[in-house]
Amino acid sequence: MAGKELREGFTTGACSAAAAKAATRVLLLGQPIKEIETTLPNKRKVTFELKRCEISENIAICSIVKDAGDDPDCTHGAELTAEVRLNQENRIILKGGDGVAVVTKAGLGLEVGEPAINPVPRKNITEMILEELIGSAFSGAEVVISVPGGQEMAKKTMNERLGLIGGISILGTTGIVKPYSTAAYKASVIQAIQVAKEYGQEKIILTTGGKSEKFAMDLLPEINEIAFIQVGDFIGTGIKTSIKENINHVIIVGMIGKLSKMADGVMMTHRGGSSVNTKMLARIARSLEMPEPICEQIEIANTARHVLDICKESGYFHITSRICEIVSENCSKHGLGLRVSTYMVDFDGSLLGKFEAPEGWGIKGETEI
Repeated sequence: MAGKELREGFTTGACSAAAAKAATRVLLLGQPIKEIETTLPNKRKVTFELKRCEISENIAICSIVKDAGDDPDCTHGAELTAEVRLNQENRIILKGGDGVAVVTKAGLGLEVGEPAINPVPRKNITEMILEELIGSAFSGAEVVISVPGGQEMAKKTMNERLGLIGGISILGTTGIVKPYSTAAYKASVIQAIQVAKEYGQEKIILTTGGKSEKFAMDLLPEINEIAFIQVGDFIGTGIKTSIKENINHVIIVGMIGKLSKMADGVMMTHRGGSSVNTKMLARIARSLEMPEPICEQIEIANTARHVLDICKESGYFHITSRICEIVSENCSKHGLGLRVSTYMVDFDGSLLGKFEAPEGWGIKGETEI
């Protein structure tokens, strides 16, 4: 994508609201339409082409295919479908159909048993229907949002872990998908921490990916699965949300590459591609009074993994625990006293080093390396 302007896309919520608006208009007109202009939550007006537009007696079904732009989104190409039936009940009743998840756990900002249609999309869907009903003989509607194939799409998300069962969530706060913003992933991290807190978890485990999560579960079998959260590159989001939700203790589990970036103060670890600051790692080595020839090797190492190999071969493996300690210091700075422990694992799951933060531990100043 280098050198190319990335294309924005639209959220599942925006597409659902547009489909619902279209179905409402079709019922009022009594005939099919080919496109619909809708207002996104950010107040921008957009025209969507309809894939499906059917009318039979008092029911209309319209659908819009989601275009996620250049964002790597598992719901790109999803067909957001709205089935609308009008009434005079002065309210919009929103239901979830096939492919839309059902909420089975508290802490998500939605009632248990309700369809996983987030508050902003709910408001947008309601407003778009009511906009069409102005001046008509109807005052309310029942709308069913469905997503054919949504259950398969959900397998690529964190929904099941969050207690969102049977499909995808209808999401979006602005209606726009920013390319590579990974806003949906950040939202899922926040929701996962909120769910863990709702279920009484005072200690949560933030991992950098699927492998590190599996290894973390092996290392900490006594902790409820709901407390394990894959934050990916968004360690900063995980830490800040933990503070907001008054989590008492955070344990970070990861491999040397991601942890080295965190030790360098990077809280969004995809920045800089795969590069790791080996000069910083060499400074850590010197602070541990490791021999200068080894420090020089570390400074010109190709990768963080290479640094690990150098330290293994030279017998100065305690650098791993010092890296963990610095990660904890950096993360606790964001929380001004948040208790943060850090574990470093190898590719086979073995524990390479760790820093176990004691009760009341927290750094409030700059970290010295």
